[in-house]
Amino acid sequence: MISPESLLFTIIATAVREAFPGSYVAGEYVSQPPRFPAVNIVEMDNFPVRSTMTNVSIENTVQVVYEVNVYSNLTKGKKAECKAIAALVDTEFMKLGFKRLLLNPIQNMNDATIYRMYARYRGEVAVDADGNYLVYRR
Repeated sequence: MISPESLLFTIIATAVREAFPGSYVAGEYVSQPPRFPAVNIVEMDNFPVRSTMTNVSIENTVQVVYEVNVYSNLTKGKKAECKAIAALVDTEFMKLGFKRLLLNPIQNMNDATIYRMYARYRGEVAVDADGNYLVYRR
């Protein structure tokens, strides 16, 4: 199975932590982050691209979808902080070759004092002969 999740998470989480020191970044959904700002980066889907499979059903390319949630609990400027983090995450996904499917503010049902933004990214990923991931935009 082609699974770039760990590598993608590391790249994006490192960028967020460098730009926003003290931020909490997780690779799974966390309903109540231990600190803010917080970012969840989760692989929501990973399935083989049927047209690239061999006769013996070996996947050569997979389509992956990532969901990102950004949270801020600042008293003032929480929307701006979320937008700045979301822009950074967006830049990192674009550099990796992914396409943004959506980016929206969304109500944080657990705590209305926390601002939340939600994004999804898609890419088709293959592995070259050297084991490097290749991302295709479609």
